[in-house]
Amino acid sequence: MINDLIVEFDKGLKVLFSKPKASRPRPDIHIKETELTPDEKKRTIELMRVNHTGEVCAQALYSGQLLFNSHGEGAESLKKASKEEIDHLDWCNSRIQELGGKTSLLNPLWYMGSFLIGSFASALGEKYNLGFLAETERQVAQHLTGHLKKISKKDLKTNKILEVMADDEEQHAIKAKELGGAELPRQVKNAMSLISKMMTILSAKI
Repeated sequence: MINDLIVEFDKGLKVLFSKPKASRPRPDIHIKETELTPDEKKRTIELMRVNHTGEVCAQALYSGQLLFNSHGEGAESLKKASKEEIDHLDWCNSRIQELGGKTSLLNPLWYMGSFLIGSFASALGEKYNLGFLAETERQVAQHLTGHLKKISKKDLKTNKILEVMADDEEQHAIKAKELGGAELPRQVKNAMSLISKMMTILSAKI
């Protein structure tokens, strides 16, 4: 277990402080940059900073969820989702840099909290682990869909990135359910939503 935690600590440092490397090209690679007003650019940076933090949390959640459930179909689904979330992490990070913004200073705090939550879900067994994955991805997809309504329609590049990310998240949720993910109690879902809202408010500004 000590060796596993050392590996996870190293993984966390890489997620937080190293440049992520996507396995897929950015979806907007062939879309031309459009001129945005200062307010539009500021709004996009804030929303993408939130999305970047969400992807940092995703890496921590998946690592925690694999801590006690590292084998089987559920684990393979988690690993596949984690790899695609690295793409999202890279896409968000590079888009923020293009717009002249910075990622959230609170990311280390969110990473640690998310890892602990994922570890707890993992300890409950595969059924609830997959259920937690499904609900997380459902809420993230809903969250991204909301962002698509807030970002300027002129910003074709960011919109395209978010569209692909939302589709990936929906597919992750569907797969987790197909593999037997349990339906989580309403109180758990509400708690997850509350934590997400708090993260959104803070990471947008800090």
